[in-house]
Amino acid sequence: MSTTPGNGQDPEEGAQAMNHDPTEAAPSPPAPAREGGATFVPDGVLYELRGVERRYLRGSTPVLALHDVDLDIRPGEFVSIEGPSGSGKSTLLQLLGALDTPTGGTIRFEGSEMGEASDATLTRIRSEEIGFVFQQFNLIPTLTAEENVGIAMIPHGHPKAKRRERSAELLARVGLGERLDHLPSRLSGGEQQRVAIARALANQPRVIIADEPTGNLDSASAHDVMSLLVELQSGDDAVTIVVATHDDDVARHAGRRIRLRDGALV
Repeated sequence: MSTTPGNGQDPEEGAQAMNHDPTEAAPSPPAPAREGGATFVPDGVLYELRGVERRYLRGSTPVLALHDVDLDIRPGEFVSIEGPSGSGKSTLLQLLGALDTPTGGTIRFEGSEMGEASDATLTRIRSEEIGFVFQQFNLIPTLTAEENVGIAMIPHGHPKAKRRERSAELLARVGLGERLDHLPSRLSGGEQQRVAIARALANQPRVIIADEPTGNLDSASAHDVMSLLVELQSGDDAVTIVVATHDDDVARHAGRRIRLRDGALV
């Protein structure tokens, strides 16, 4: 089944991959930061998935995590991916996040085929084009909020003064301008997730991919985090947002809702 803009627990391996913070990977060579504004996207489509499938082995048992997935995501969309445990949500997020490649079909990002991309190209996409937000926050407990945001910019060769300036700007944007020097232990769960969102924005990504971003939050904090994600779609720095969730209240914030069951779109 296909879905295009305008139409109205996952596999263990997938969950482990999404909970791994890409900023912990080996640093990529320094690259110049992009100066705001959208880049060219062929035909106005950011992601184009056609006939995508993902198979793997769990021990000696073959698992078909995704199959026959056709999906377009346009720049600036807010898309929720919903489904019960084992439906393929995290597997699909891994593919969209360049954390994995399909075993069948094609995924194009900004017109380029990701399945044929080199490891270096996939690393660059993860580092420069995509920001990740996780259920577990993944903040470094010995670093301040400002330092947790700034660490994402180190692989790009930004000087310390630039990192501090950008971190302060982003933390102010997420409502934590007075918490720059706070350690994670001095922040609430909702505040920690806002630091994580600021970190995801550090390198001016095209896309924010969030896997159950409110899973560890109370309802009030969850609402605040989702409202913040909605706000990120406005202004010159607007980003595309893809959220995986099983929570209907979270999914309601999205402009388009996609449902998965047994690895297929429904």
